[in-house]
Amino acid sequence: MPQILARLSPGQRWLAIAAVVLVLLAIWFFGLREAPVKRPPPPNPWMGPTPVHVVSATKENLQVRIKAIGSVAPLNTVTVRSRVEGPLLRLLFTEGQQVKAGEVLAEIDPAPYKVRLAQAEGTLQETRAQLKNAEEDLALYQNLLTKNSIAKQQFDKQQALVEQLRGTLKNHTAQVEDARLQLSYTRITAPISGRTGLRKVDVGNLITAGDSEGLVTITQTQPIAVMFTIPENQLLAVRNAFNSAQQHKTALAVEAWDRSEQQLLATGALTTLDNQIDITTGTLKLKAEFDNSDDSLFPNQFVNARLQVQTLENAITIPTDTVQYGSKGTYVYTIKDNKATMRVLKLGASEGNKVAVIEGLTEGEPVVLEGLDRLHEGKDVKIM
Repeated sequence: MPQILARLSPGQRWLAIAAVVLVLLAIWFFGLREAPVKRPPPPNPWMGPTPVHVVSATKENLQVRIKAIGSVAPLNTVTVRSRVEGPLLRLLFTEGQQVKAGEVLAEIDPAPYKVRLAQAEGTLQETRAQLKNAEEDLALYQNLLTKNSIAKQQFDKQQALVEQLRGTLKNHTAQVEDARLQLSYTRITAPISGRTGLRKVDVGNLITAGDSEGLVTITQTQPIAVMFTIPENQLLAVRNAFNSAQQHKTALAVEAWDRSEQQLLATGALTTLDNQIDITTGTLKLKAEFDNSDDSLFPNQFVNARLQVQTLENAITIPTDTVQYGSKGTYVYTIKDNKATMRVLKLGASEGNKVAVIEGLTEGEPVVLEGLDRLHEGKDVKIM
């Protein structure tokens, strides 16, 4: 190396020395640089145990109910009208009041009808006097006829007069009864028990018989009915349950819930099934009756009806969210030795968020409720 440098000119020597230095620096930099550390790849969450939440199959009595949309309807609605005409003297009810059948609601001026009754009674009294006199004469003629003191024709004529007066007496008696009845109609009474609505006429107005508007409307709210419909495919189950209840002299329970299905309003019983299916909707109307003593149900109110048709005793039940559907049918995932196992089931009736299991599970077996989307047969699981 020195010999080589001696042959070079001073400038070339400096360049050679600089080149050697750069080579040495490069060797030192790349030779002493630490080799990169190879880190293992991050764990794959899909390869490890799947966290799941499980519930146990339980044995209980499962009440099978049919849900339907319904509306509240009064058993009876009556528009109170007057049967006679005249000035309205008094109103004896307040709007929204509960009234009983036969209770006086209003009164029409009775003076003209009292006059008519008096006239009819006077005519009746006159006819009675005439009949009494004619009957006495007939008795006298009867005695004379037996003695051949009068002609038979005179006796027959008197007898016909008595019969005529008896007919007149019946007619005038009926007129008195009619006048008395018309007088009674001046006191307008409630035809049914129920709640009154808003009055449609004020005191002092002239009332006409059979006015279409009427005085007030009464709706019977205690008891009250709920009308709802069921689809045609549920008819068989409802009819069987209804007929069975009638044979055992019981009733099918019906619950009325509010619009949001958060509050139970009342509990009643199914009373009637309609006699035909609506061909336009394929549904059948049903009628349930509720005591409604607390007025929790109001006419024309929208309700959600729940009709109990069956009670499955000691049924194995699981949440409906645990059930999966595939090519093999309905199935659930159970846990055995911390591994997921597919179990094909035969399901029965459902109610709310629970379904009855006919075959495939026993009481107490764990069933996966959450974490189902990452499971398959034999998948490792971690119960949370």
